[in-house]
Amino acid sequence: MLDLVTAQSRAQNGITRRNLVKAGFLGLGGGLTLGDLLRRQAMAAPDSEYRATPSGRSVILLWQQGGPSHLETYDMKPEAVRDIRGPFSPIATNVSGIDICEHLPLHAKIADRFTLIRSCSHAWSGHNDGIPMMVSGYPGWSNKINESTHPELGAVISRVFGQCHDGLPVACGMGAKHYSYVPTTATGYWSDVFRPPTVDAQGLKNAKATVDGRRLDDRKALLGSIDQLRSDIDRGVLESVDEFQRQAFEIIAGDKARNAFDLSQEDERTRTRYGKGWGQNALLARRLVEAGVSFVTVGVPGDSIIYNWDDHAVNGDLPTAMRQRLPGFDQAVTALIEDVYDRGLDEDVMIVVTGEFGRTPRGNIRKGNSDGKMNWGRDHWASAMSILISGGGKPMSQIIGATNSKGEHPVRRQLTPQDVHATIYQHLGIDHTQTFNDNAGRPIHLAYGEPIRELA
Repeated sequence: MLDLVTAQSRAQNGITRRNLVKAGFLGLGGGLTLGDLLRRQAMAAPDSEYRATPSGRSVILLWQQGGPSHLETYDMKPEAVRDIRGPFSPIATNVSGIDICEHLPLHAKIADRFTLIRSCSHAWSGHNDGIPMMVSGYPGWSNKINESTHPELGAVISRVFGQCHDGLPVACGMGAKHYSYVPTTATGYWSDVFRPPTVDAQGLKNAKATVDGRRLDDRKALLGSIDQLRSDIDRGVLESVDEFQRQAFEIIAGDKARNAFDLSQEDERTRTRYGKGWGQNALLARRLVEAGVSFVTVGVPGDSIIYNWDDHAVNGDLPTAMRQRLPGFDQAVTALIEDVYDRGLDEDVMIVVTGEFGRTPRGNIRKGNSDGKMNWGRDHWASAMSILISGGGKPMSQIIGATNSKGEHPVRRQLTPQDVHATIYQHLGIDHTQTFNDNAGRPIHLAYGEPIRELA
């Protein structure tokens, strides 16, 4: 972990100006500062490779770690037998022909503001290959570091745009965790300098751009320390720092970063609308993209029964878990969509809601590992999954593709994660046909799929 405010200095002295300055403005541990990182990043990326300038458009990815069931959310099969259709019923939405789970009533009121992809499919049904496939476009997992062997979406965006732009990181992740990293942030065979930072409501947390490895107990004290440092700049105390150090300092002390991370600037009604827990991260994501961050990943957790969306019967009872988690999911997702539209951001901000795969069409009953009860659940299923897309100036009120009557596989308009990536890159102004060399010198495309034409 790479801390600006170390556990030792925090315990002894609290969050002080001296801690911040001593850390080299944005300390990274072992004598490495963010200024050093930016300098190394510039050296690691050849001048001749593909670059692009941030377009002002952005993506918020709501990541359902574990693989959400399409049959209990966005692709229900009410005519199938009980073990396939599951325990829930569909409800109509405000768009004719779009039905969703009964436990998503707020979604149903704003279906005109999203499109559902029901035909995404791939061949990798384990977490350690499904995650890389979904967030890098390529399978491959390193058991040594427990991360993807290919650069993931956030790392690509950081390399193409440059890790920092106008006082903010261009990409970041929060909340979602698989082993020790946030999916979308792995750099694969690239240098780790292209890793996007992990953030939370207190600021930058880890991985090359960090404020604190734990949640800070006193955010006001941190903001006060930043104010003091900004005052020092005004007095010329930091005149001797080089450009890379200035960029690093701008992230932690600049108005954009400082304001973007300050959720107290939101009125209480807005914060309440997003709900507690991860909903506040969704609100922070909206603030970050509004401030100019290009790509933000927000982890969507599970519940007290199953901590993520990996709804095997041995992990817990799927119907019980869904009844607990879907109301908060419904609240936060719709709050984000409505907020983006109501603030006039819907042309520039695209929201994507997905996990690494779907769940098996036929459920099963197993004894739970933790409670010993007989639970009903579904296993991994990569042949079919559903994805929600909202905003981005894309046509909404659509159903793209379809699965068969059992939700087993696409029967119309089969799409791949690579097509989703190409759509994301196109929205951001990145040419998805560009290549970067792997360790063997082979050119690897950013995405070999095609932008989804229905979202053009």
